[in-house]
Amino acid sequence: MKTFLKILLTALAVIVLATVLPGVSVSGYLSAIIVAVVIALLNMVVKPLLIFFTLPATIVTFGLFLFVINAIIILLADKLVDGFAVSGFFAALLFSILLSIFRSVLFSLLKEKK
Repeated sequence: MKTFLKILLTALAVIVLATVLPGVSVSGYLSAIIVAVVIALLNMVVKPLLIFFTLPATIVTFGLFLFVINAIIILLADKLVDGFAVSGFFAALLFSILLSIFRSVLFSLLKEKK
C-alpha cells in the first residue's frame, strides 16, 4: 500500500513540475502515473549500473555527478513514455533536482511517528 501511495505522490509531483517548468510536459494523469512507475523501475535497475560505471567521475566530483545520472534517468523516461516530454538535458537536470526535493517532502508525510 505504501508503494502505491509513493507512486501516486510521485505522479502528483510530475504533474506539478510539468506545469511549472517550461521544458517539461506531461499529457495527462495516466501518463504521469506511467512516468512515476518508469522512473521507479529505472532507479531500481539502470541507476545502480550507471553509478557503478561512473564511480570515478562521481568520486572526483564529490558526488555531484549523481545529478547528471538523475538527469539521464529522466531523459530515459522521456524516451520510454509517449505522453512525457523533456526538451533537453538542462530541463531534465532541473526537473530531477526538483522532483527529488518534492519526493522528499511528500514522502516525509508518509513516515510513521514513533
